Parts: sequence; structure tokens; C-alpha cells
Amino acid sequence: MKNCLLLIFVMTLLSCSSESKNNAVADQYKNYVTHVEIIRDDFGVPHIYGKTDADAVFGLLYAQCEDDFNRVEQNYIWATGRLAEVEGEDALYSDLRAKLFMTEDEAKANYENSPEWLKKLCDAFADGINYYLETHPEVKPKLLTHFEPWMPMYFSEGSIGGDIERISSSKIKAFYESGMELPKLKQLELKKVEEMAEPQGSNGIAISGKLTQSGNPLLLINPHTSFFFRGEVHVVSEEGLNAYGAVTWGQFFVYQGFNEKTGWMHTSTYTDVMDEFKETILEVDDQLVYQYGEELRPVTVGEVILKYKVGDSIKEKTVPTYRTHHGPITHMVDGQWTASAMMWEPVKALEQSYIRTKQTGYKGFREMMDIRTNSSNNTVYADAEGNIAYFHGNFVPKRDTIYDYTQPVDGSNPKTDWQGLHTVDENILILNPENGWFQNCNSTPFTAALEFSPKKEEYPKYMSRDQENFRGVHAINLLTDRSGYTIDSLIQLAHDPYLPAFEKLISGLIEAYDKADKTKELGAPIEVLRSWNLKTAKESVAMTLAHYYGTMYGKIAIAPKGFSDMERLNYFGTDTPFEERLRVFKAVLEKLEEDFGTWNMPWGEVNRYQRLNGDIRQAFNDSLPSIPIGFASGRWGALAAYGVSYTNDTKKIYGTRGNSFVAVVEFGDKVKAKSMLAGGQSGDPKSPHFDDQIARYAAMQFKDVAFYKDDVLKRAKETYKPGERK
Repeated sequence: MKNCLLLIFVMTLLSCSSESKNNAVADQYKNYVTHVEIIRDDFGVPHIYGKTDADAVFGLLYAQCEDDFNRVEQNYIWATGRLAEVEGEDALYSDLRAKLFMTEDEAKANYENSPEWLKKLCDAFADGINYYLETHPEVKPKLLTHFEPWMPMYFSEGSIGGDIERISSSKIKAFYESGMELPKLKQLELKKVEEMAEPQGSNGIAISGKLTQSGNPLLLINPHTSFFFRGEVHVVSEEGLNAYGAVTWGQFFVYQGFNEKTGWMHTSTYTDVMDEFKETILEVDDQLVYQYGEELRPVTVGEVILKYKVGDSIKEKTVPTYRTHHGPITHMVDGQWTASAMMWEPVKALEQSYIRTKQTGYKGFREMMDIRTNSSNNTVYADAEGNIAYFHGNFVPKRDTIYDYTQPVDGSNPKTDWQGLHTVDENILILNPENGWFQNCNSTPFTAALEFSPKKEEYPKYMSRDQENFRGVHAINLLTDRSGYTIDSLIQLAHDPYLPAFEKLISGLIEAYDKADKTKELGAPIEVLRSWNLKTAKESVAMTLAHYYGTMYGKIAIAPKGFSDMERLNYFGTDTPFEERLRVFKAVLEKLEEDFGTWNMPWGEVNRYQRLNGDIRQAFNDSLPSIPIGFASGRWGALAAYGVSYTNDTKKIYGTRGNSFVAVVEFGDKVKAKSMLAGGQSGDPKSPHFDDQIARYAAMQFKDVAFYKDDVLKRAKETYKPGERK
């Protein structure tokens, strides 16, 4: 009897404990849930309404996890330096790179030192994800079972990867494993891989109301990113937040988008925002020091513990770290330890990223830019007041122009140090140019608005490379001497099929054929190219031939040192031996024959879209269903970029990056917009929104954006509170 009473007592205690725990969990999230509503429209886009900004952030992160927790988690596994715990030892030096710039203790300190309003948003970020995990026990994270409010400090600026990915993990590995420099041959191999990589970047175009039918400004938001790594969201609070656009999974601010009064678009910048300092290291009394002018300063020495997966177990590796006032030691150059310097102010970067979304006019937007932490991007802007503006870079260190910062500089010379930051007014800026438009396609700012562009000689050379690309050339040709724009005509312009990269490349091949002894097997495909209008299309065999020719030429040929990608492609069409051009083209025909049994392949049969599951990396398979895509790589000057970053050894080409989220916005008394998302909003193959936009994507049929509450309600398919979705 006593045993039975004891058992009942224990069970009662356990039950009370469990109930108390559940109540505690409920209490922690109750205020958020009470004040948050999520409305899903007919394309699954979440419209999140909260009483406070923190409520809205809670709902935003919860909704993101519903759509693609896999990518939310992946971004923080990478950003916090824990990738090797999932992917194994190969990721160790990606993790070390993250920890060289910020340890977990430093991230926590940054959070604690944040302004209260930002801490509340960071708390809401963590609570939104953790509440999702609490209410979805069927979801099994790869690693992160609980999210912390300091995690956004690692992932603060919005770009996928951001500046830190430009620091070579291969060079870090060479230094930290052997204290050596990366071998020159390996560096050349990496440079060739970099040259052949699908171009990254974006297109931004702003058009003044004097050139539009409505009299209102238009903004093209056209980032070229990895597919499925940004979702489309609308997030609203009673504290002035009302932002619509693309959010990088796991971040709590709309990165590319608009509110009722302003719109912002980011393109990767050529502004020099990162530098390398070769340090003179000495050992004095068993202490590492580095020379700085007449001083010997101590090297800051620490260590980090890296964890990595081996089979089913986790191992640890302790790595010493070294830092000077320039930054962490990341690699070796010319036998010297070299520190990498870049913008690393996570609190201010998060502040700027969030404050940007709540501006209601140019004055406030311009003041927000004074925070100066948007380091990796240019900003294309338009507003309901009628302004259009272009900010080339934002974080720009001042330097002595007698030094060449495109190469590592002498860190022992104080004169090479950064001398503070340039003000926004000192940076390259265009405001309401007389021609009524500007564009930036990761190209030079000195042609952005034709004769009303900034003048190169008025700025330090490190503020921008004067480097054009085919997308920039294409955009300028389309925009010049044109007016009467509408949302739909700007969408059409942004998908113009002409490919200027092939003007010299293909004419050079035809010239080589015409002046050589005619080779019978080349005749028919050459005639296909001769009659081509240089426009991409699903039906075009010439597009297939040109793509393979340009790609193969880039892989096997070498252009003069220092040439840009555009200069290299033009060089291959104008200054290479005729026999080389014909040899490359013959190899192209052999490749197509080998892969498809014929060279006579329409582009849409080769260039495909395939999304099989929610995996980060798709397992493309030629035998499984896919659809034809008529777009082409941005390398050839396609504004609607569609390219690959991996192939899985398939014969067909499957897109992995380029046009992802795209929007065209008109600002007037009321904001109007149309948008498109590659694939769909959800990463779940069972969701109706996994691939529901791809047919529209291929046909350039944008959807109307539901921005105002009345329009959202008309298109509402689901309305629920976090944790209560049926």
C-alpha cells in the first residue's frame, strides 16, 4: 500500500512539474502570440501583423521556420562557425574564419551592449524560432535545437555570405595547418575557378516620374542570388513597420524591398572595403610582437576550439589565433603573417539593416545611411516624394592614395592605416539625375546615369573600379532615350533577351571560319550562328552553341593579366588566333554530340529548372522531371540572369542562382508592386507553394503584390496565430 501511495505521489509531482514547465513555456511566448496574426495569401506569402516591432519579428521568424526551417538553421550553423559539426572536417576552416572575427563570448557581449530596442528584436528573433521548435516536435534540427538572441550578431548585414566569404578559407587552412603560404599553383587554380564561377550580383534600376506614364517613380529590385535562400514576406507593426520584400532566411529585417513610401535595392559593390596588412612579427622574451612604426606592439594571442564530425562522433581541435589592430591573422603573403581588415560592427550593422525598413522619405533614409555599415553593397533607392538616388558603397575607409590597396600593404607603416571613414557625402552619390534614370548592375558608377554620372577623377581610386560589364552595357542601351514606363514595361525591359557578350565573341568565330579552309563538320552550326539575332530563347539552337562556346573558351584560354570578364570575352573574339577559335568550337560540337547525340539542341532542352526536394543542394538528375528555361547567364549580359554554381555531373544545365526574388515597385499616393519568386515560397515538397511560381517565372508573368490590408484579406487563404495553424 505504501509503495502504491509513493508511486501516486511521484507521478503527481512529475505531472505537476510537466504542467508547470508547459505553463512556463506558454507564459514566455503568450504576449507575442496574443498580439501576432499571420495571413497567408494565394501564393503562400506570409503577411505578419504585430502590435509592436518585437511582436512582428517574432511572427516573422516563426513564419520563416514554417516555410524553410532547414535554411534558417543552415544560415546560423554557417554564420556561427559550426558547419564542421554537420559537414565534417572539410568545413573546419570556414568555421575558423567565423571565429577569427567573433567568438561566442564576443557575440554575447555585443548583444548585451545593444540598445534596448534592438535587444528586444533579438529576443523576439530567438523566441520566434524556439516557439516554432516547441510547437513542431516533428522537426528535427541538424544541430541547433535552441536559438539564442546573440546569434544575429554573426549575421547582421543581409548579404548571403557577405564580406567574410571573400576571405579565402584555403589560405586560412594553409597558414593554420602548416604556417605556410598557399602554393602559387593552387592560387592560380583558385583564380581560374573564380573567373569561371557564375557571376554574383544584382540589377537595380530607378526611373523618375518624368519618364513614367503615371508620373510616379519606378524601382526595379532584381537581386541575383542562390535560389531558395530568400523568402518573400510582408511584416507590419503598430510602431511604424510596414515592409514588403525579400528576407534572407533567419534574419529579422526585409533586405531587398519597400514600404509605402520608400524602396531599397542592393547590388554588390566594387568599392574597396577590405584590405590586407602584411605584419612584421618578432618574438621578444617569449612574446609575439609586431612592428608598428617605432613601436613593438603585442600580438593578441588566443585560441578557439573547433568541433567537427567524424562518422557518428564529434571531435575537437584547438587552434591558436593571432590578431593585430588591423584584424585577425588570416594567411601568409610573401613570407609575412597577414591580417585581414573589414567592417565588423555587428550592432551598428543590425541597427542600420532594421532602421532602413522604416524610413518614410529621402531625409530619413539619407540619415540612416550615415550609420555606414552596409559594407558589401551599393543601394538603389526611390520614394513617394519623387526622389531616386544611388549610393555607391556606404562603409568606405579613408586611405592614403599613394599606396595600392588592391594588394597587401605594409602593416608596419602607420601611413597605410585606415584613417576613419568617408562621410556619405564624400562617397559616390547620384540624386535625381537630369536624364531621369540610373542603373547599377555591379558595373562602374561612372556610367550609371550617362553624362550625369559621377566623374571618376573626383574620387579616390579605391572608391570604385571603373569596370563595366555586359549587364551594365545592356541596361544602358535599353534605358537611353526611352520614356512612358509602366510596371509591366519595366518588367519587360528587365527580361530583354539580347546578349551583348556574344557580339564580338561570335562574330570573331564566324570571321575565323570564313578566313580558314572550310571544315565540313563546322559549316552547318556556323550558319546557325551567322543567322542568330543574339537573343536567348528556349527554341534557339544558336543560344546553346554560343553558351557552350563562351564557357569552354573561358575554361581553356588565358587572357592578358588584369582583364575584366567583359574584356576577356571580347579578347577571345578579337585578338586570339583563328585556329584557336575553331579548335574550341570543334570541341564544343564534340561535347554536345557526346552528351546529347547531336549539336542541334534547342536551348530549352539543355537549360532547365529542377527542384526535387527541400535540400540545400539539389541532387539534379537528367532522368527526372524538369522544365525548360529561356533565360541565360548574367555573364553574357542577361539582365534576367539564370546560371549554375554546381552540376552534379549532369549533362543538362540546371539553374541554381540568378533571378530569385524580383519586384517592380511604383511609388505614388499608394504603393503598387508586382513580384516573382523562383520556385515558390515553401521549401517543403508537400506544400502547394513549393513550386507554384515556376511556370510564371519561366513565362515572366509577375504576380500582383498584396500590400494594403484590404487587398491582403481579399487574397487570404489562411489566417492564424503562431502555434495555431490548422
